[in-house]
Amino acid sequence: MKQMTIREAQSRGIHLLSQTSPDQRGVNLDVRVLLMHVLGVESTTLYAYPERMLTPEQQRQFLSLIERRQRGEPVAYLVGHKEFYGLDFLVDARVLIPRPETELLVETALAGIRTRIAAGRLPIVADIGTGSGAIPITLAVEEPRLPFVYACDISPDALDVARSNCQRHHVEARVRLLQGDLLEPLPEPVDILLANLPYVGTTETESLAPDVYAYEPHQALFSGQYGLDLLQRFCKEAREFGTLKVGSIILLEIGYQQCQPLTDLIKELWPQARVTCTQDYAGWDRLLQVNLL
Repeated sequence: MKQMTIREAQSRGIHLLSQTSPDQRGVNLDVRVLLMHVLGVESTTLYAYPERMLTPEQQRQFLSLIERRQRGEPVAYLVGHKEFYGLDFLVDARVLIPRPETELLVETALAGIRTRIAAGRLPIVADIGTGSGAIPITLAVEEPRLPFVYACDISPDALDVARSNCQRHHVEARVRLLQGDLLEPLPEPVDILLANLPYVGTTETESLAPDVYAYEPHQALFSGQYGLDLLQRFCKEAREFGTLKVGSIILLEIGYQQCQPLTDLIKELWPQARVTCTQDYAGWDRLLQVNLL
């Protein structure tokens, strides 16, 4: 194949990906991201220098990535990173790719942290099922007054990725990575307990995008027939283990059909708790907040 310019590479990539995806906007974005990655440039360069030639190696690498994307491999895994809350996180097949809807969890946690700091209290914060570390690292970066955050995960592989991200964002001294099952690794009670645990049911596999089901770690996606197994065990352990201080809050990212069954369970465990569900930007129930009175 003859050597291509940036414009020709974009056209070629769009043509190839359009054969496997009807989402033209998504195809265009994927091609730009992959081309920027290969060339090591920002998007402005693609627009400013469309006649710039790719080297043979860049052309080979770009077309190889396009071929892998045609097979469904997520772009974040192809380029090795993903933006979340304005920060760039390393990701690979060992961890779930951070989603924009999880920013709602972070925003709510930051509000709770700052309310406590304003009242003269430094809260103890823990994130359970931390994966790439996107949640606790973002909290540490966005709120430098927070001394530390616990970040727990059952997967040593996921914690390796989280460790790399801690170093990437210079918070390795403030994000305390703990390996273990759910709440078991926590060394002390906490004021703010967050979790973005697996919440997809095994009955919902057909609703997942094919690239998610085929490539992202199932351990980080599925939790029993209705997606509730880990969330329910998490709530019961929080009660049984004495994980929460008086006046603490729990913040859970949940599936769109899980608000009511989880609210019922929480009311059994903490009859006086105040439970609220917040919808994400698409209008789905996404965040369950529990205020323990």
